[in-house]
Amino acid sequence: MITVEGLTKVYAGVRAVDDLTFAVESGKVTGFLGPNGAGKSTTMRMVLGLDRPTAGSARVSGKRYTDFPAPLREVGALLDAGAMHPGRTGRSHLRIGAHSNGIARSRVDEVIEQVGLEAAAGRRVKGYSLGMRQRLGIAAALLGDPPVLLFDEPVNGLDLDGVRWIRALLRGFADEGRTVLVSSHLMSEMQLIADRVVVIGRGRLIADTEMDGLLAGLDGQRVRVRSPRADDLAALLARDVTVALHGQGELEVRGLAASAVGDLAHAHGIPLHHLAEVEQSLEDAYLALTEGSVEHHGHVPASAEGGVR
Repeated sequence: MITVEGLTKVYAGVRAVDDLTFAVESGKVTGFLGPNGAGKSTTMRMVLGLDRPTAGSARVSGKRYTDFPAPLREVGALLDAGAMHPGRTGRSHLRIGAHSNGIARSRVDEVIEQVGLEAAAGRRVKGYSLGMRQRLGIAAALLGDPPVLLFDEPVNGLDLDGVRWIRALLRGFADEGRTVLVSSHLMSEMQLIADRVVVIGRGRLIADTEMDGLLAGLDGQRVRVRSPRADDLAALLARDVTVALHGQGELEVRGLAASAVGDLAHAHGIPLHHLAEVEQSLEDAYLALTEGSVEHHGHVPASAEGGVR
């Protein structure tokens, strides 16, 4: 597990990370979310010993990353796909990492095949596309077959096939019992793979919760129901819960499960044409949580707002 306790980083008087505490459990994909400048990359750099905390601690399996004698065997990470010597081949880049951590050379060919770079492994990195560099960075993270993995924007530069591949890869690692922390701005991808989300803004923790609970709604359980006797049903429901009218014959009920709404309608002989619990998207939940933590706001012309979703 990754444990972050009271983690703080101050740059020139600015708190990039401010008393941050959370844990990343094994056997789950944890999405690490927040606006630009929220402190996500700085936090991950402190976990990996690349930046020194001003206060607090970041541990992997109870140790600082710098205390591991062969860290690639314990933690695999992709923070910057551009952090590679452009004059080296992909294979030589991986061989250096393997040699420095006592990893067998045969493992290099295994990870090259795993990320699909067989045809490009002998080419110099300067000729790689962004997607190929991403794959090489992922290969380097997998060299030591580590139990803990950290990825910062892993789908950058990948085509649709690559996105589906990395999605299955991360999900598979968690299913094997590994610890997976993924930072991304792609909410749709996070909703598909993450079991848990940690949301930060301006360096501080905003939310640390299971994905299912977050999608159930920040403002409680909601149910949409449609009936030719919507007014009668609304009168019954309004005694105990909040009911709002949404279009002809359709109600939104807050604070009651769909099964309870259905049972009540059945008991009073009210026919239902539609009954479903409403699940908000991760994007909706994220925007609501981080509304006050975004530093830079663009402006959409009034004439275009109607077409923006």
